[in-house]
Amino acid sequence: MLEKMGEFFNARLDGYEEHQMNTIESAREFYPFTAACLPRDDGARVLDLGCGTGLELEEFFRLNPGAFVTGIDLAKGMLDFLRVKFVDKKLELVHGSYFELPFGGNLFDAALSVESLHHFTKEEKIPLYAKLRNALKSGGYFILTDYFALSDEDETFFRGELIRLRKEQNLPDGEFYHYDTPLTVAHEREALLEAGFSSVEELKSWGATHTLKASF
Repeated sequence: MLEKMGEFFNARLDGYEEHQMNTIESAREFYPFTAACLPRDDGARVLDLGCGTGLELEEFFRLNPGAFVTGIDLAKGMLDFLRVKFVDKKLELVHGSYFELPFGGNLFDAALSVESLHHFTKEEKIPLYAKLRNALKSGGYFILTDYFALSDEDETFFRGELIRLRKEQNLPDGEFYHYDTPLTVAHEREALLEAGFSSVEELKSWGATHTLKASF
């Protein structure tokens, strides 16, 4: 049975970090790598989409302890855990959907997202990325580390399975349910460019997981 996104992750808080680090291939490499791509300036403002328990922030706060991070997540339990984990850091945590919440304009030096955005379509992501671009300062950039479909056929299959399951379970529209529907890297790049970023480069990859940098 499909579960609502926030409820899915709240129910798996215990053991979540162990699962991420020990089950996902190369997680011990791509979390620190992502952190190392972020600004080192003291007081840098960073937006984290789908921050979870902050695995990507552990190394970042070691590299830049004076950074100010705004984290958004649907799972309140994870935000509560994160608040305690980094009680001495400059951390603003917002419970809600990054699709619905305002980001403001010209506020952040960088943004990131790790293992969160592989649940959504290209059409859903374009307005999100446009909003994100507007929230970045001049010279700002977005670091995306996620896993991607290996082919157009895989992408189509995953999306079709989600549609089938939602229909079988008579689930309403307008709610996010947990089911992985990754795009291909090519389609992710298209979404970012159509949203107004001027360049998207691949920084590194580990199997199906890639780190992209979108700039404007």
